Order: sequence, then structure tokens, then C-alpha cells
Amino acid sequence: MDLAVLVPELISALPLTLFIMFVAMAAGFVLAFITTFFRICRVPVISQLADLYVSYARSVPVVLQLFVVYYGLPVFVAQFGLPDIFDANLAAMVGLSLYHGGYLSEVMRPAYLAVERGQHEAADSLGYGFFRKLTRVAGPQAAHIALPGYGNSIIYLIHNVALVMYIGAADVMATAHLVMERDYNQYQFETYLVLAVLYSALCLVAWAIIRLLERRSGRYIQQGARRLKLAPSV
Repeated sequence: MDLAVLVPELISALPLTLFIMFVAMAAGFVLAFITTFFRICRVPVISQLADLYVSYARSVPVVLQLFVVYYGLPVFVAQFGLPDIFDANLAAMVGLSLYHGGYLSEVMRPAYLAVERGQHEAADSLGYGFFRKLTRVAGPQAAHIALPGYGNSIIYLIHNVALVMYIGAADVMATAHLVMERDYNQYQFETYLVLAVLYSALCLVAWAIIRLLERRSGRYIQQGARRLKLAPSV
């Protein structure tokens, strides 16, 4: 198959792949932040439920999580008499968001706990409230510590987006299989090679952005620590 024909066909499905990935990335981050908050504060019952959610997200294979959402959401909404509006694309976003949120929570929690106790005490001595301490002292340092793990979680998410084809979402991987079936399973090597290049490019961009954020967050923490007369822990 001519690459001039193959590449545009695969790229035509890239916007949907990116949309699913960015929605899962954003929603997963919010879920991870909320889950981490309850896990750190140890709110009775809610914290245990948050731990259970994280265990589920990390233990169950991602493709199985997608199946659970794809087949389970219609059953769930039917119990409330609501119409079934969940197609494969929406189920993919929900399933990957739940997976990413649970995985990322286990990156955020140890990062926050790794901030030196003395940093919290110094902020308390300056009269900082909880949210000011979180945004000015503990939060930036925890974010800097969590960035490498966050970068890994983004790369894993990019990899796992390829699994949404199993519930019928027409992403890049599904489009590649349709192309090969149309050509009687010929040109498999060429097709998979182009896919490998596309996914490698996405991961490389994500890695470069995380590296940039690591450098900038390190400088921000050092400057803030000097300004507040707190010892930096980076």
C-alpha cells in the first residue's frame, strides 16, 4: 500500500483519539485530586471508598474496565429511567477517565506525603491557612515530586487509548484494522509501523512537556522558598 494513501487515512482518525485522550486526562486529573484529598484527610467511609476505587483502577486490566463501563452504564442509567445515550466514544472517555484518575491518585498521594513536615510547620508559623499552604508551599513541592510519575501516567494513558477499539470506538487503531481488512489483511507491517510512529510521536511530545514543567517547577519552588524564607526540598 502506498504510504501516501495509508497515512492520511490513519491521521483522519487521530482527532478522535486525541479528544478521547484529552478528556480522560482532564477528567482523570480532577478525579485523582478529589480522591487524593479524601485519602489524605482520612474521612471515615469516604476514604475507604476512595481506597477501593484506586485499588480497582490499578488492579483490573484497562480493557476489562472499558467493557464494564460500556456494558454497565446503560444498565445503571436504566435503573433511573434515563435514556441510554452512551455510545462507544463516550464509554471510552468515561472508562479511561476512571482508570487514569485511580492510577494518578497513587502518584499524587505519596508526592504530597513526601513534602517535609518542616515545610508544613513553617507555613503554619507564618499564619498560612490550609488552602494558602496548599497553593503556596505544599502543593508546588508535591507537584514537582509527582511530575515524573505524572508523565508516566500520561504515557500509559496514550498507550491504553489504543484499547478503545475493542468497544467499537473508531480511533486510530480501529481505523488501521479496518484498512487492513479492506485490503484482505495485506500491508500489515506498513500499517503497524505507521501506528508505531504516531504513538511514539505522541509519547515524545508528552515527555518533552513534562520535562519542561519539571524544570520550571524546580525554579518556581526555589524562588518561592527564598521569598518565604522556607528551605526548598527539591
